[in-house]
Amino acid sequence: MSGTKAALRYAKAILNFAVEQHKEDDINNDMLLIVNTLEESKELQLMLKNPILKTNLKKETIKTIFSSNVSPLTISSINLLIDNNRLDILNEVAEKYTIIYDELKGKEIAKITTAIPLNSELNNQVLDKVKEITGKKASIENIINPDILGGFILRIGDIQYDASIANKLQSLKRQFEN
Repeated sequence: MSGTKAALRYAKAILNFAVEQHKEDDINNDMLLIVNTLEESKELQLMLKNPILKTNLKKETIKTIFSSNVSPLTISSINLLIDNNRLDILNEVAEKYTIIYDELKGKEIAKITTAIPLNSELNNQVLDKVKEITGKKASIENIINPDILGGFILRIGDIQYDASIANKLQSLKRQFEN
């Protein structure tokens, strides 16, 4: 939990500094790149969290991967994490940055979990409903999970609506057990 709180503090500080420099859009793109890179490489995630590996090795690896792809402000932010021995929360910081950046820009991300991918018509219907509920522009992140069997789970910020078949079956099971 403390990693999450620390990540949010770092993300807010980076965003505030980026806004002062009028670089918040560039930094958001960098943070998205960091999140995607770390999600694609479990080995890199493990390396960053490994307490046995020397900080210099982690620092050189991160700089090699990102130095040519991200802005100097992002490199400075990574160096700050390194200097404070918090490189292990780099992914969390990047994720939190993108969340608070979207809030700053008035964007909402709706995560919809379905058994199969949404087609464009359903995608547009979900976008319209999210805009109606939140009053904000939204983007859709479609998560595919065949375990829900059918229906969907919609999550917008702290609100979650579970209309999955698996949830309904679980509810029926609880009713029969009582």
